[in-house]
Amino acid sequence: MDTIKATMQNKNALNETGDNLRTVFYVSDGTAITSETIGRSMLTRFPDVPFQVYVIPYVDSMEKADSAVDHINQAYQKDGVKPLVFDTIVDDKIRERINQADAFNLDIYEGLIGKISEELNVTPAPHTVNAHGDVDSEIYKDRIDAVHFALDNDDGARTHHYTAADIILIGVSRSGKTPTSLYLALQFGIRAANYPLTEDDLYENTLPKALQPYKDKLFGLVIDTDRLAKIRQERKADSRYASYRQCQQELQAVQGIYISQGIPNIDVSTMSIEEIATRILQMTGLKRRFG
Repeated sequence: MDTIKATMQNKNALNETGDNLRTVFYVSDGTAITSETIGRSMLTRFPDVPFQVYVIPYVDSMEKADSAVDHINQAYQKDGVKPLVFDTIVDDKIRERINQADAFNLDIYEGLIGKISEELNVTPAPHTVNAHGDVDSEIYKDRIDAVHFALDNDDGARTHHYTAADIILIGVSRSGKTPTSLYLALQFGIRAANYPLTEDDLYENTLPKALQPYKDKLFGLVIDTDRLAKIRQERKADSRYASYRQCQQELQAVQGIYISQGIPNIDVSTMSIEEIATRILQMTGLKRRFG
């Protein structure tokens, strides 16, 4: 199973010994955005309890379910109290396997607040303490700073700020770098720059000089030739830039660079922006700056 990322919720509630810390897992056969969003919103009703949060997306096989259960059981053995598990698993057999974990399992949408209150032995705070209540100024600042960074470092416009980047997305023109960078910034507080690999770069069959010092931050996007040609046709119809042959040559060249330089990459042809961002975090181990 890919790296499972951990974050904290209700950090200020953690005492010096951490005795009241509870572990939470958001498990899904998809991106886990739904289970995480709903679960985090629910847990804001318990502001005095600190939560160690783990996200396990794409649990779409029994093998992955077994791995998820192992992680959950390890948390139970470590903490001595059952972790909370929020899941949005569709497959009955996979969901049944997750429910066999040593945990307090919660089915999304089914009376979660009452069940959590009973398990934690804590009375829920008034409804005014929720995900739409007082805005954490630190979280707000992280989000805005990340968005500004993505905008300032879009399309290779500036490269002297790359030391501050968490990730640098690369790929051919119109492969989805800009919207993905902005989504990573807005939803996760990730400082994402992006750099287009041009025809000149591809002919050289190596990384541009501006990127070479930051090889460990690079992540490549790949897209299907037909889809790329269609997107480019909408931008510059009947141009060489939008021709199938040109798109095919550029994509073959960029894949050669990814392989020769050992750059992690994904095919985004059929993915939503949400799924692309989640996959990137899963593959790189990057963590959200707020949560």
